Formats: sequence, C-alpha cells, structure tokens
Amino acid sequence: MTQSPVPGVTFQTIETNGINMRIATAGDSGPLVLLVHGWPESWYSWRHQLTGLSAAGYRVVAPDMRGYGKTDQPAAVADYDMNHLTADLVGVLDALGEGTAAIVGHDWGAAVAQHSALFYPERFTGLVMMSVPYSGRAAQNPLDVMRKSAGENFYYIVYHNESGGVAEQEYDGDPRGILSRLYLSPNSPREAPAITDPKRAAGGWIPRLGAPKGLPDWLSQDDLDYYVAEFEASGFQGGVNYYRTFALNWEQTADRDDFVIKVPSMFFAGSEDIVIGGASRDALQNMMNPHFADLREVTLVPEMGHWIQQEDPQATNEAMLSFLKDC
Repeated sequence: MTQSPVPGVTFQTIETNGINMRIATAGDSGPLVLLVHGWPESWYSWRHQLTGLSAAGYRVVAPDMRGYGKTDQPAAVADYDMNHLTADLVGVLDALGEGTAAIVGHDWGAAVAQHSALFYPERFTGLVMMSVPYSGRAAQNPLDVMRKSAGENFYYIVYHNESGGVAEQEYDGDPRGILSRLYLSPNSPREAPAITDPKRAAGGWIPRLGAPKGLPDWLSQDDLDYYVAEFEASGFQGGVNYYRTFALNWEQTADRDDFVIKVPSMFFAGSEDIVIGGASRDALQNMMNPHFADLREVTLVPEMGHWIQQEDPQATNEAMLSFLKDC
C-alpha cells in the first residue's frame, strides 16, 4: 500500500458496509475520533487534525469516503444516499473493534456526521460539525427548491444534478483547475473569471471561478499536487453523486418523526465561510437550538473561510480538544 505523505499517519484498507475503504490513522490508543471529509476533498483534508489530536492522546481515523480516493466507488447514485454513508461510518467502528467514537464532519462530511449521530446515537459520543449547520428535515424537497431558485442561472448543486454527468466530465478534464479555484481563502487574489454571464447556458463552473494568482499560505504546492493526483486517479463522479441524493434522502426520511440530534454537539466554522452566508454566531445558535438536545457551542473564527481545519488548524484543534474532553 502507498505510504502516507504525513509522518505519523498510516493507511489501511478495511471492509465496511459492503465496500473496501481506505482509512488514514494516527494514534494507537485512546478514545476514537472519526473525521469525515467533504467535497471535493480527501482524508488529507484532516492532516493537521490527525497529528494534533493523536498527539493529545486520541486514536484518530480519517477515511477516504465512499467514492473518493482509494475507497470503492459504486456505480449507482442510490448507493450514495445517507443510509449508505452513515452505515459506512458505523462499519468503520465495527472494523476497528470500537463500540463508540466522537464524530467530526466538514462540508458534506458535516451532513453525514449529523445524520450518523441522528441515526446511530448509541455509537457516537459527540458531534463536531464544521461549515454546514443542521436544521432538521426540510419542509420541501430541497432539490426542487434549489432548481426553482436558480431558474436559468448557474448554481453548482443544480449543475451537479444535470443528466449526462456533465459536472464530473468538466472536473475530470481539469482537476487542477477546479481544485485550485476552490481551495482558496476569502481574500485570495484571483484573475477575472472567463464567464460572467449568470445563465447556465453560458458554460460550466471552472470558467466562472477566477484562476488563483497564487496559493493561500495554508496550502503548499505539494498539498495541492497531492489532492490533484488523488482526483486524477479516482475522478469526480463519486463525490458529485452525493449531490444527486438530495431528493432521495428527503424522501427516505418522510416517515421519521424525530430529527433532534441527542448527542453532545458543537458547530465550528470560519466567519467568512460562504456556506453560512454571513450569519452571526447568535443567529446560527438560535437556528440550530431546536434541533439539538445538547448543542454546547457555536464558534466562528474571524476572517477564516470554508476550509477552516486547513486555514487555521491551531484554532480548529484547540476547539475540538476542548469539546472532546467532555464527551
């Protein structure tokens, strides 16, 4: 198996929920912390947390999620629904011989972590959600709402749901182009975008994102090269398939009557994260409170953006360790 590029982090492949999954691990003992990455990312997104949390006495595991990296990529879109994704993570605990773990998720990983804690509260001792807040089940099919809101204009989630796999074809054709444009800080200087027409008919996503004038200080050329190589090998279809399950996930929870997360939880994000749209700490706390039995903290790090665990690993690790010691 390929050697990990991060000292102190090792790889192994486990079987979980019918697939082979590559996991990155650090620390031989201590309470288990499971780190769940988002799109378009990798176990590598957690390189600073794998080393930082294991040094503090935790056993830390970051999988390549279903469809990513060296983990299997089922062909069917339905194999990427929330039932599969959450069962994958319970299977990680089982494969490691662990009864429980704290779970941490960022971006799409936050949604998967939230639902893991919701569906399997007996297996997760605490939940750290990053960037994506939780508000229970939507009143309407979320994909229908997004399509109506976008209309004829480009919106990346609607684009990911177009037929024919147009999104992954674009990204597979230029992995460095999409990743280098997404992995930036809020104030990173960019070239002018090639497409400024908001209409979807004007083109795909990469030309709408101005090319970076340089890498942010938290991302080295070696870091970017590693990400690019992972997606050159795996392609983007698996990750894009997560976006194709919005309607399915919504439909599958129609008969569920309890969407309150019971395990101790915290929310953590950069104040400039585009996902929270400028919401204040108090606004996020008030929005999420009804959906948690024990929401202990909402923390926003000033001036930081979407890739918070890489942009400010020290603040991220400190916040996580402060929360985890009471879980």
